[in-house]
Order: sequence, then structure tokens, then C-alpha cells
Amino acid sequence: MSEVVVTERTRVCRGRKKARYDRETIYSILDEAYVCNIGVNIDGQAVVQPSSHWRVGDELMLHGSVKNGLFQAILRGETACITVCLLDGLVFARSAFNHSVNFRSVVLYGKGRLVEDAAEKQAALAAMIDRYSAGRSNDVRPPSDTEMKATAVFAFAIEEVSAKVRTGGPSEKPEDLSLDVWAGVKPVATLIGELIPDLPLTADSAP
Repeated sequence: MSEVVVTERTRVCRGRKKARYDRETIYSILDEAYVCNIGVNIDGQAVVQPSSHWRVGDELMLHGSVKNGLFQAILRGETACITVCLLDGLVFARSAFNHSVNFRSVVLYGKGRLVEDAAEKQAALAAMIDRYSAGRSNDVRPPSDTEMKATAVFAFAIEEVSAKVRTGGPSEKPEDLSLDVWAGVKPVATLIGELIPDLPLTADSAP
């Protein structure tokens, strides 16, 4: 995959060695994460809220209530800043200053495109459901007309974007290596458990 065009907003200035601008890395982080944070400017005040997201091709998708104040700001043309972060480890150093975390993150800027075409909107929402369980959209009741009208779906082009990745152990000063202090990495992972059925369970089986 090609690299994205780096802008002044997406250029990583602190920790440049951690910067990633290739789509493969960016897409893999977006696809693995289930939660993002969306920030916009509303009447001169920064407003940030968490949301779920999913990717369709080269666009990041968000959905929510059409009455949501943040979405209303996006409709008015405000630029959104969307961030995603995966925590992979707690990094313990021999000095307090050099403690860190291993992570993979993405920052994206853009103006949301309201998905208005009925077929595209249905397909986008089906893709969201299928992300949680493949083929799920074929099994569940589709949204009613009322539910569709109450739901806004936005598409953000994955263009003004960058990723940042840290891996490995602590960065130690040579004089600290002899200190009698334990150091290393405690891995962190997100675990999706087994389904807890909602009774009465009408399906023969569940994933």
C-alpha cells in the first residue's frame, strides 16, 4: 500500500522514529481497535467523545444519533480529529523518568461526509455489524425506516493521517543499568471472551 501525504498537522515531531505513514500500518491499527475518540470545535470549545468505528475501503466510518451535538458540528463543516490507540505493554525502567508504554496509535483529521444514499448507508451499517461477527448482518433484523432516520453515518477519508508505534523494552541510560531495580515489559492485550447468551436463545448456536 502507498504512503499517505504528510501534512503539518500529521507530521510526527516528538518521537519521530515512532512515526508511520504507510497505509498497511494505519489500516491494521484502525481495524484492530474498536473504540476511537472524536474531537471537534463547538462554539470555541473543544469537545471530545468516544465512539465505535469501522473501516470501509479508504474511509473511516462513524455512526450515532442525528441529534448528537458533535455530529451536528461535523454537519456544519467543522474539521474532526479522530484518534485511536492500542495499548500493548507497560514498560518499566530502572529510572522513573524512562518508564513508558508500548502502543500503536492513529491520528486522523478530516471533514465528515454524511452518507445519505440509502443503499450505501445500509451497506455501511451492515459492515459495522459484520465486523463484530462475520455474516451477522444477514441474521439480525435490519434497521427500520424510523431507526435509519434517527441514525447518522459519516465517512472520513483516510488521507490526512499518521500513525505512531512504540515497541521493545525500556530506554535506559548506561549508568542506570547497574542499579538493583527490576525492569522490563508487562504485556497488555484486549481479550474478547466467549458469548454470554441472552435468554431465551432462539438460534441453534452462537459464535
